[in-house]
Amino acid sequence: MPQSDNATDRPFPEATLDDLLQGLDQGHWSSAQILDACLSASERLDEPAHQAYTKRFDGTARAEAEAVDTLRQANVPVGELAGLPIALKALFDVQGEVTHSGSRWWSEAASTDAVIVSRLRRAGAVITGHTNMTEFAYSGLGLNPHYGTPLTPLAPGRISGGSSSGSAVAVAAGMAAAAIGSDTGGSVRIPAAFCGLVGFKPSQYRIPRQGIFPLSDSYDSIGPIARSVGCCARLDAVLSGTPFQPGQRTDVRGLRFVVPRNYMMDDMSPGIARAFDRSLQRLREAGATVVEASVPVLDRLPELLAGGGLTAAEAFFRHRDWLGKHGDEYDPLVKSRIERGALISAADYQALLHLRAESMSRADAFLSDYDGLLAPTVPIEPPLLRDLADDRVYGHTNLLVLRNPTVANVLDLCAITLPNHAPDELPSGLMMIGRNGTDRQVLAAASGVEKVLGRD
Repeated sequence: MPQSDNATDRPFPEATLDDLLQGLDQGHWSSAQILDACLSASERLDEPAHQAYTKRFDGTARAEAEAVDTLRQANVPVGELAGLPIALKALFDVQGEVTHSGSRWWSEAASTDAVIVSRLRRAGAVITGHTNMTEFAYSGLGLNPHYGTPLTPLAPGRISGGSSSGSAVAVAAGMAAAAIGSDTGGSVRIPAAFCGLVGFKPSQYRIPRQGIFPLSDSYDSIGPIARSVGCCARLDAVLSGTPFQPGQRTDVRGLRFVVPRNYMMDDMSPGIARAFDRSLQRLREAGATVVEASVPVLDRLPELLAGGGLTAAEAFFRHRDWLGKHGDEYDPLVKSRIERGALISAADYQALLHLRAESMSRADAFLSDYDGLLAPTVPIEPPLLRDLADDRVYGHTNLLVLRNPTVANVLDLCAITLPNHAPDELPSGLMMIGRNGTDRQVLAAASGVEKVLGRD
């Protein structure tokens, strides 16, 4: 791909969305050339046993890219994502395509685009395909016996995390400029952390969920995976239907963060602890106030999550008839988690809803004194795929990987993960959690943190 000076001197796929858009606007490359780079990476790197894409939309993507290039050449105004190749998790409806959600038996093609897909198209995005995922999005590890398990490009043999596994791998390997995933308990942020990327989980209400294959109505959120905070902010504006405000960055000097002493700091690996402490020190040196304190509301989370909690109850409600017809075709690890929901009574479900509402109120009050809560996105490095063959190891690891990011879903908060590892370390993430509805403030603060960490 042709290169030029300044912001366009970073080769794809290292370039941010701003870099790529600047190059498009200045004529240094075309949308078709960017798409060619993505297709070439897919041909070279997307192994069938560990595929990032379950279905590529090469024909329609080519038509979209060429249409954007034609409009640009004619000086016709184009959308804010015009010409950028974006991948979609396989639970978003795309007209005429099967929204299989990681399963093998679902065969019904979507009659219309999901709302967020329509918004991406109106913004000029080039939709590259459906990406691999944990079946029905019900695991934080990203394993899939039907389509293979995507591995992080940053560490041989290690998982990419889930459930938006293929979405993160597609971006990290240069098969797309960015991707859209869902996040019910960390399914955007876990794979972003394991693949050295930025992942943003918005306040749930901001992004419409019509046209997605649901897991939990209480917790499902939609968010972007990309190379920078600015990329995620640009995508979030399109997904939420709000104006994009470029260059929003808050200087960390004077910001006040809290690090929980309880719950989220347990069972950290030594490497994750070192990386996290190093980043906290950098933030303090840059003028941020970092307070370590007990966060009482976190001690109620095990009660909210026991037996699978709201996720299991809501997943079983949706899958109970399908399990009777297609139970043998489910991933057994996913099936067993869904079936736990049968043990949650209506009274139990109502009690969980009330406890959650109380906990959300307490979390909001606690966080009102801070600009964000900081924690490791995941307390361990990406596990080796071979180590997860034992079901007991899988179950324990899955719960540990999900624990920290699930906090934001259960308490209805917004959250972002930033790359937090040195070049010689296994990938890890630094997570910032903010109050519900403070998404733009969190993104601006995260951009400041990104600069302090040397990631912008």
